[in-house]
Amino acid sequence: MPFYRFDALDEKKLTPHLSSARGPIIEGEYIYFCMVSKDPGTGSDLHYHPNELMIFPVRGKIHSLVGKDRRIVSPGTFIHIPPYARHQMLATEDGQMDYLYVKDATWTVVGIAQDEAVPDEVPTVDAVNKIHDSGVYPGQKKEPEKSEAIIEGLQNSYHPIIDSLDAPPFSTLNYKWVEGERLAFGFFDLPEAYDEPAHENAHEQFIYIIRGEVDAQVDDERETVTAGGVVHIPKGAKRSISTNKGQFARYATVRASK
Repeated sequence: MPFYRFDALDEKKLTPHLSSARGPIIEGEYIYFCMVSKDPGTGSDLHYHPNELMIFPVRGKIHSLVGKDRRIVSPGTFIHIPPYARHQMLATEDGQMDYLYVKDATWTVVGIAQDEAVPDEVPTVDAVNKIHDSGVYPGQKKEPEKSEAIIEGLQNSYHPIIDSLDAPPFSTLNYKWVEGERLAFGFFDLPEAYDEPAHENAHEQFIYIIRGEVDAQVDDERETVTAGGVVHIPKGAKRSISTNKGQFARYATVRASK
């Protein structure tokens, strides 16, 4: 199915023994595409994972740490977390935090504590939640010497994209891409009456509508997608995105590199 709404999907606890993060998860072939929520003043312990992570806040503020670089991040700034980079995301005390949370599918969405080794068996969200709900800590033995978390030598992970998600729309097609190792993040403003020619998608891609609406077609399925909606375009699928006269659309998107 190519069309989703996060508010129509069940929430899951992503890594309950390490984080307050909860939210729906859409699993693609190459990408996990999630919307994570954290209550004010809550967040995650220091942790890492073998897959690449991309974060884009849409509500509230993130007290973010990547490696040793701590910053307060608001909607409009993108955070890139390389594979194995130690990080922590906390909601500030002044409100709930919601952000797009996207990982490549070479690993699960479950994190690993900074003082633990990468487990031999890849943990699933459902398995970790089952163990956690039984009252048992589902993590690994504490072995800091075997941790693969990267702390030193990381470059700037913070990318300003737009001043505010409510900023006035651009008068022309406007977009930016940030290329990672396994994933790429894009931010698009589509002008009124924009019409994209149908073409084959070379890579798996997810689109999240922030403002306005688009008419989207994925293979033989077509739908008008409004703010909060998600479009999933599998690798090799035929796609087109357009806006109607008088309509404007702003969206965030992530595509796989393979």
